Amino acid sequence: MATFRRILVKLSGEALMAPDGYWLDPQTLTSLAEDLAQATRAGFEIAVVIGGGNIIRGARMSAAGWIDRPTADSMGMLGTVMNSLAIETALNAAGVPARTMSAVSMPTICETYARQPALHHLDKGQVVVLAGGTGNPFFTTDTAAVLRAAELRCDAVLKATQVDGVYSADPKKDPSAVRFERLTHDEAIARDLKVMDTAAFALARESRLSIIVGSVHAPSSVTALLQGKVPSTVVAP
Repeated sequence: MATFRRILVKLSGEALMAPDGYWLDPQTLTSLAEDLAQATRAGFEIAVVIGGGNIIRGARMSAAGWIDRPTADSMGMLGTVMNSLAIETALNAAGVPARTMSAVSMPTICETYARQPALHHLDKGQVVVLAGGTGNPFFTTDTAAVLRAAELRCDAVLKATQVDGVYSADPKKDPSAVRFERLTHDEAIARDLKVMDTAAFALARESRLSIIVGSVHAPSSVTALLQGKVPSTVVAP
């Protein structure tokens, strides 16, 4: 695996859920923060984008027909801010300075995202938690993650998922599914692999940005994945 230094870690909101279905599990949050803290101590510069699916999914809500998509997506953006503030708090408790920056301006709650201040925070060794998606409806947090990674001169996006890479089929349903070690962006788009949406893959291709896909459940998952010590799939030019 290529040597990476500045990484954007993309997490799903569901990764924070408690076993009983409650939207936030303190033990999981603490473990995740410790993992990210270990990555910073290993020399990686870390930015984080987290989804809001543990609280609300705009696309699913609008599909129900009682609320329009822009409004539902705006509600989803607020969910990502809640998750980001939780991660910021846990990171600070783990001894790592962290700063939440939201694409949706709410200055009494957190800093508004702007590229130059975000770069400054990363250069100072702070973890930057990027909330609010892109700030626009109809774009997923996967697309927001790739966009911010390109803007902030990241070497790669780490997509931490429920499985240890990208498979030819759903490994939970198809025991014959095969994990890919490496794919190109074109192959990921052509195969319609669902690990990220097409817009995210297309933007990564245009930016020549590598995407590492691995399990959020692996021991010390972020550091181990970035150091190539556990299985993963790399999507690269």
